[in-house]
Amino acid sequence: MAENIKTLMTEKLNQTYTAEKLILESLPKLAQAASSQKLKQAFEAHRQETEQQVARLEQAGQQMGIQLQGAPCEAMQGLAAEAERLISEHQRGPMLDVALVAAAQSVEHHEIAVYGTIRTLARSAGMEQVADLMEQTLREEKATDEKLTMLAETEVNPSALKMAA
Repeated sequence: MAENIKTLMTEKLNQTYTAEKLILESLPKLAQAASSQKLKQAFEAHRQETEQQVARLEQAGQQMGIQLQGAPCEAMQGLAAEAERLISEHQRGPMLDVALVAAAQSVEHHEIAVYGTIRTLARSAGMEQVADLMEQTLREEKATDEKLTMLAETEVNPSALKMAA
């Protein structure tokens, strides 16, 4: 149980650290399942970005004088399990791509919420360097969400609609 802002931030950083490590495991599976080359490339690019985000979390921990150990993140475990289920239930093709975008955006929305929360807590506690690190990641997560929306609107969803016609 969090007793103050720093212990809550520590808890959130550890959960997010675990979540990002889980995402690093999931992104290659999503890329492999995607039939759209652009979607595959988006997942591969986000994996590289996620590696940098893990490093930023470690840096934030150092700024706070803590060693990140990781902690269970039930939300991300559920989102990863959902993506795995979608892959197992759909044949590779346009409809799976639509489902993969939806799953990836669910992850992005969770991350946007978490990074925004940690950033705000850090600012409130006067930890501007930690807040700046979280702001950088928050901007990346929002940009990834926007890229996924653009990809859905311009390629993925239209391809699935053509298959249904």
